[in-house]
Amino acid sequence: MVSAEIQLLAITAASIGFFHTLFGPDHYLPFIVMAKARKWSIVKTTWVTIACGIGHVGSSVLLGLIGIAFGIGINRLTGIESVRGTIAGWLFIAFGLVYFIWGIRKAYRNRPHKHIHVHDDGSYHSHQHVHQNRHVHVHEEKKKQLTPWVLFIIFILGPCEPLIPLLMYPAAQNSTSGLILVILIFGLVTLVTMLSVVLVSTFGINFLPLGKLERYTHPIAGAIILLSGIGIQFLGL
Repeated sequence: MVSAEIQLLAITAASIGFFHTLFGPDHYLPFIVMAKARKWSIVKTTWVTIACGIGHVGSSVLLGLIGIAFGIGINRLTGIESVRGTIAGWLFIAFGLVYFIWGIRKAYRNRPHKHIHVHDDGSYHSHQHVHQNRHVHVHEEKKKQLTPWVLFIIFILGPCEPLIPLLMYPAAQNSTSGLILVILIFGLVTLVTMLSVVLVSTFGINFLPLGKLERYTHPIAGAIILLSGIGIQFLGL
């Protein structure tokens, strides 16, 4: 039977998992903006979010279990998590900056422009068009396939700082069931919160009439990811 202390810890894990995710925009903004810019389907958006969420929580769980198994102190574990957070923050910044620059270049190349056609009788006409959908190159397809993997790697390196202290109490009580319960509840609440915010926001954004801003979705996505990285690195979000 689960003790009252473990039950309270489980409730705490659920609350922290929810608010930690909700107040950390880096947990969902990258998926929302990339889904819009890359025109991901709901299915793809869902599995990318879930995979990154599992990697995000799972890496901290693994670190915590290693710490418990080898008797590593909580201060040292939180120090390792801090280093991982710094690396993840800089990776977010680098990815956002590179994607922003690439998006600006793409938007410039796909700007609407006119062509004038002269007929044999001397008459002429002009029409405006873009080259955005003219060709689908192999390297462009590779970039689309690479983006989810980049996010996945960043989220594996991104720590779940509140999880480590939560794991220490049931471990100190030698409660395996309590340890498993805390991991499952924290992980499930984190994943459900991430996915809910991503899907609701993605669904809502699809109804926004972007108009001429449509061709700027890539640089906008890059800028938002860049700002998320800055928030992580310098504001402690």
